[in-house]
Amino acid sequence: MSALKKKPAAKPAKSAKLAKAVKVKKVAKAAAKVTKVPVKPAAKPAKKVSKPVAKPAPVRRAAAKPIGLKAKGRSANVVPAAPAVAFQLPLMPAHLVAAVKALDEKKAVDLRVLQLGQLSSVADFLVVATGNSEPHLRALRIELERVVEAAGSKTRTEAHKDSGWSVVDAFDVVFHLFRDDTRRSYGLESLWKDGLDIPVAAILKA
Repeated sequence: MSALKKKPAAKPAKSAKLAKAVKVKKVAKAAAKVTKVPVKPAAKPAKKVSKPVAKPAPVRRAAAKPIGLKAKGRSANVVPAAPAVAFQLPLMPAHLVAAVKALDEKKAVDLRVLQLGQLSSVADFLVVATGNSEPHLRALRIELERVVEAAGSKTRTEAHKDSGWSVVDAFDVVFHLFRDDTRRSYGLESLWKDGLDIPVAAILKA
């Protein structure tokens, strides 16, 4: 008889308990790998923060600077005064100019010269002056008569002692010499206020 080959003896099967333990271990490893992956939490939508609406700032307008003025210093902002326009003297007789200069040299006070023109048929010019006293009035009258006659015009004088008023008539010019209180009493200039007031300074420069 041929010798029968003997089958190798079967390895003893692992017990069901061991198999179950191995399986649990594998499952645990797999679970560990899964838990190692960090899961990012879902990002929460950002809350909209309402910013307060800023009020528009008030518009400040710079003050307009005067044209031609500098900003530095007070004196620099002073507007230069316009040059004085020279007074245009009307045509005047020579004896009027000479008489005004003589009265000014004799210290007549508050000398006024008015051009009457069409306002009066008696004279074209009215001259009013004040003397400090009766002797001063007499000196003014005498000098006035002398100068006017020297310029070629005749005079007629009316004067009363201690009256405080002397009148010298030179045809187209009438001169009134007053004491201060008498002049204020009569107010002769207010009666001829519509006449042209000629600056005495302009006559003195003529």
